[in-house]
Amino acid sequence: MVSIQPPYLKKGDKVAITCPAKKLPEPMTDAISLLQSWGLEVVLGETVEASYHQFAGDDDLRAHDMQRFIDDDEIKAIIAARGGYGAIRMIDKVDFGRFATNPKWLIGFSDITILHTHLFANYGVQSIHGQMPINIPDASKHSLDTLRQALFGEPLSYEFTSHDNNRSGEANAILIGGNLSLLVAAAGSVSDLDYEGKILFIEDVGEYLYSVDRMLRMLKRAGKLANLAGLIVGGFSGMKDNDIPFGQSIPEIVMDIVKEYDYPVCFDFPAGHIPDNNSLTLGRNVHLKVDDQQTKLKFV
Repeated sequence: MVSIQPPYLKKGDKVAITCPAKKLPEPMTDAISLLQSWGLEVVLGETVEASYHQFAGDDDLRAHDMQRFIDDDEIKAIIAARGGYGAIRMIDKVDFGRFATNPKWLIGFSDITILHTHLFANYGVQSIHGQMPINIPDASKHSLDTLRQALFGEPLSYEFTSHDNNRSGEANAILIGGNLSLLVAAAGSVSDLDYEGKILFIEDVGEYLYSVDRMLRMLKRAGKLANLAGLIVGGFSGMKDNDIPFGQSIPEIVMDIVKEYDYPVCFDFPAGHIPDNNSLTLGRNVHLKVDDQQTKLKFV
């Protein structure tokens, strides 16, 4: 499948904020101000103020809100206000077909992973794994800068000190991935990804160590980890353990599962449920280089 890059944003463009999952606890004043400071016109969906149990309106309303912005050609980017849980409940009510003829940027992470995987699996459209409005008050300035760079088409690359558990190597391939729990939830569905020859990024939050082990072993048993070009492990925040310890850290779990493969693996990539959640353009070609000293990722 050919990767489709939506047009980069320019000053004066309209961007929409919608809530495909959990409801917002408070207004997004900081986020709106930030987007406006970038020269963008912000349009808010009905879901921004909606409430239905834990969700930002019922499934039909959240699907309708997303559909409205997909079909509106004046909207150049759709930003998910937050994650939580709920996108998988409304995704099959949405017709994403307009992305094939009028691609636009979709931005978000965590629960929004299911939308990222669906767009690339079905339409080959690139999207941005990055900070969402609910996170902006606590986000690092650098992570917000990377979101602007990704949206406006500025050069994007990362370089940081290598983790002791890294496996050295080099790869050029398309970047896919997102939240591990949602990658597993997409498996076997119309939103599932082709992992063959890709560089996989994973992150998660608040999971038990045994659950991370189980999810990765599921992906392995499904044949999704054997032929990767590389593996990038981002933030695994707030991990939990049982009274009887699981006995392995996240790096140890990962390396045990992929030990027979030879592709590069890096840990502690600055993306995920962390303040310094740097932007990643999923579906885009990247160059990954991992050695004992430095890890480098460059979008090409």
